[in-house]
Amino acid sequence: MSSYKDLEIYTLGLELFYKAHFASLKLPKHEMYELGSQLRRSADSVPTNIVEGYGRKRYKTDFIKFLTYSYASCLEAVFHLQKITTLYPTIIENEQEFIDKYNELSAKIYNFTKYVEQNWKS
Repeated sequence: MSSYKDLEIYTLGLELFYKAHFASLKLPKHEMYELGSQLRRSADSVPTNIVEGYGRKRYKTDFIKFLTYSYASCLEAVFHLQKITTLYPTIIENEQEFIDKYNELSAKIYNFTKYVEQNWKS
């Protein structure tokens, strides 16, 4: 792997960020700056922390720390999506598929973190 762009967790995280961003803009105005902002920030944090961690890949513990932040942000994004789908059921099309994609991503981040813990050279 020559770049963070080669990581599947990065490409999937970025794809989901764009989808979450556009979905959040469909919220009512009063929610766009509350719940919408929380979703946008957590969704953005997933690929951003992967990029920052990759930039510190020379230091195994730093890489793991940022992958852990990414994993936690993924879980947070799912939580915000669940709130949106309950409060505003017509905002997000195929909401369960969207949530499932985030759950799939969190599992991939978790597995990649385990790989780094066990195999990465400092």
